[in-house]
Amino acid sequence: MKRLAWLFVYLFSSSVALAAPAGWSPLLEPAQLLNISSTDKSIRIVQLTGDYASGHIPGSVHVPYPRFRGPQQNAGELPSLDVLTDIVQQLGIDEETPVVLVHGGANAADMGAATRVYWTLKSLGVKDLAVLNGGLAAWQAAGFSLSTETVQVERSDFRPQWSDEYRLSTEQIEQLVSNGDAQIIDARPAAFFTGDQTAAARAGTLPGASNLSFENWFQGNRMQPVSDLTAMLNAQANPDAELTLTFCNTGHLGSINWFVISELGGYQNTRLYAESITEWAMDAQRPMMNEK
Repeated sequence: MKRLAWLFVYLFSSSVALAAPAGWSPLLEPAQLLNISSTDKSIRIVQLTGDYASGHIPGSVHVPYPRFRGPQQNAGELPSLDVLTDIVQQLGIDEETPVVLVHGGANAADMGAATRVYWTLKSLGVKDLAVLNGGLAAWQAAGFSLSTETVQVERSDFRPQWSDEYRLSTEQIEQLVSNGDAQIIDARPAAFFTGDQTAAARAGTLPGASNLSFENWFQGNRMQPVSDLTAMLNAQANPDAELTLTFCNTGHLGSINWFVISELGGYQNTRLYAESITEWAMDAQRPMMNEK
């Protein structure tokens, strides 16, 4: 009987996922992170941009954001699964590790480093993820201490599998724009949407897209309160859309919109076009709206 009882306990504990730390949410304020990190040592704080050596959140580790990005011709391309596996193992994380992503906080666009890596790690199966609102700059502005001690962590043996649940490929989008069965949102500033400015081979935007610039969500370098964000989002987008696609030039700013729409707004089936307009515009046969 005792053996059966112990077997039940083992099977039950093995099948139940670990709960996120108390107070956890996808968007954390500095005070929330301070409280969580002081009571739960299981979390991994990862700094992606900013000068780590000059001072960082105590206990945080560093991996340069470009390691999660593609080649120079299109930074939006995904690294190979082998490369991503090596990174997450170096960070000492697995699917159950609560991870907080920290950007330097230089400006609103800098948050795209944290949201793009959030999207990447979620696609790799990591369950509990958060972004520090305002990044390292907000942490400093709150008067919290910094450390210059380089943190070393034990390498994990996590072998993630990539899921396309949050992504659409160029080939899928070619079909999408031809049948119009999606809410397509351009996260870039208006001048890129209208074709008056470009960072790609051709100016313009995806056919059928509407413009909802990432800038709308911010006051300075920090996101506005979630209640305000969702109110603005629902006033400009359809929460009942069967599919929402967000994009930009290289999947950086687009990931900010994906984060707001999917993780804060709760829209179902929200996807990111990781390679975005940079890849789309390379083929002259692909249609563009507002092309000049």
